[in-house]
Amino acid sequence: MKDDFPRYTLRISQILLDKIGYIAEYEGRTKNKEIEQLIKKRIAEFEAAHGTVTRHYYRYLQGE
Repeated sequence: MKDDFPRYTLRISQILLDKIGYIAEYEGRTKNKEIEQLIKKRIAEFEAAHGTVTRHYYRYLQGE
């Protein structure tokens, strides 16, 4: 199935990957979806403390 999601290679230790795999299986998710959930949780925590990260601000950081 083709999708339009950007790809990102994540380099982490085998131990962390195995632990994420264990947690993902326990939660009924793929490793990818488990990592996505962790990222979403971290973004929500950051935005709760610092305000919403807008697309405009993101582009500012990229120099556009």
